Amino acid sequence: MTRPAVADAPSLMRTTGWADYALLDSGDGRKLERYGPYTVVRPEPQCLWSPRRPDDWARADAVFDPEGDEDAGRWRFRGKPKESWPLAWGKVRFLGRFTAFRHLAFFPEQAANWTWLDQTVRGIGGQPKVLNLFGYTGVASLVCAAAGAAVTHVDASKKAVGWARENAALSGLEQAPIRWITEDAKRYVQREVRRGSRYEGIILDPPKYGRGPAGEVWRLLEDLPELSALCAELLSDNARFLLLNAYAERISGAALASLLAERLAGRGGRIDWGELALVEASGERQVGLSFFARWSA
Repeated sequence: MTRPAVADAPSLMRTTGWADYALLDSGDGRKLERYGPYTVVRPEPQCLWSPRRPDDWARADAVFDPEGDEDAGRWRFRGKPKESWPLAWGKVRFLGRFTAFRHLAFFPEQAANWTWLDQTVRGIGGQPKVLNLFGYTGVASLVCAAAGAAVTHVDASKKAVGWARENAALSGLEQAPIRWITEDAKRYVQREVRRGSRYEGIILDPPKYGRGPAGEVWRLLEDLPELSALCAELLSDNARFLLLNAYAERISGAALASLLAERLAGRGGRIDWGELALVEASGERQVGLSFFARWSA
């Protein structure tokens, strides 16, 4: 049986800053970042080294103080920042927001994946069908749509899908072929398999833990094997990619690659795997934040 060739060594996909984002400094378990006009301090336990720009930290516009759970806590502000403000990556526009879970309504390290998705979708030509599961506020969906794809965007959060639609309007993509679905990802994929739907590309970016709109529980290590198998069934004969990304201490790019290799047995192609990292503005240090495996035909 033909199997995908798995890369012998991991890749480090490095996200450097752009006009609307920069990792300014890091250390002592925190990151100092710039999101458009605002500088922000957020916890990042793996920043084990010492900060280099202490004066800049003191002038931060917003600081997130963690409480208990790693994503829980509250913001402290210097002055009164806007509830939301426009940001851009390439031609895609989206809103930054101070959410209740230390994130700012997008994940900047994913810019390395956005670059890869943009190039891959443009290389397919025509209007490939792309499924984005756990699509959150839609930046990856908009990158694919801007590159020419017909996108199905799925997220269990009605609020997140609403924000994604706002981002589409901000990007001038409100008329683009994007279907917005508020549903549990696994339930949606199960139904798509029964319907015989097929996609040329799939983006799978699940959280460690989550709940669907009807109370469905998602646990990464328990549920990812089944969901990845279902996604493999949804790939068309002419499929070109499956991108899997995960944030969890107990997982690795090597594990994700082995999972995809099993699920995609018979397809050939190649699986690259590794880690996504944010690079400080100085270019001297980097913070690894998530693991990925991606299959390309």
